[in-house]
Amino acid sequence: MIDAERRLVANALLDPSNERFVLVSESCVPLYGFSVVYHYLTRSRQSFVGAFDDPGPHGRGRYRAELAPEVRREQWRKGAQWFELDRALAVDVVADERYYPKFRDHCRAPCYSDEHYLPTVLSVEAPGRIANRSVTLVDWSRGGAHPATFGEADVDEAFLKRLTTPGKDQGKCTYNGQPAEVCFLFARKFAPSTLRRLLKLAPKMLGYG
Repeated sequence: MIDAERRLVANALLDPSNERFVLVSESCVPLYGFSVVYHYLTRSRQSFVGAFDDPGPHGRGRYRAELAPEVRREQWRKGAQWFELDRALAVDVVADERYYPKFRDHCRAPCYSDEHYLPTVLSVEAPGRIANRSVTLVDWSRGGAHPATFGEADVDEAFLKRLTTPGKDQGKCTYNGQPAEVCFLFARKFAPSTLRRLLKLAPKMLGYG
């Protein structure tokens, strides 16, 4: 997974006009129009990579001693794989020859590189350059090992308004050091069955389409 992500970023770096790099999945939906997303990212002084210290079995419990001395247990971090990087950090990730080989060779299940590589490495090497949060909203309220998947029955005006209104779902975060009402630019996971309703509602509710 990390090898594929690094290849995607490396290919995007070939275009010198690309300054911000966002990884989303096929089940992600933009919550705002392109201009809002563009200005939010390009005006940010930080990149959006979630990173937190989980002392439990699904966090530090996944650490492998073979990652030392490059990564110590107390430096181990967890986060979502849906990242956003500015150009400078993207170059650093693609050029990494210190940490990546360690993760490639020693991070095996139940260690998952897509949840630990970027959060850990950037927390060690560039803690002030990441916001310690993602710009992709997911719903963990239904329990289980994976976030909720939204189906056709979920998608209506009230649902989309809830995702884009400051409060329970958007939450509270900071942006360039100031409290912000908009924390998420994308949401997942949307099933293919939601496409018809999204195409109908996006122009009115999300500002594009």
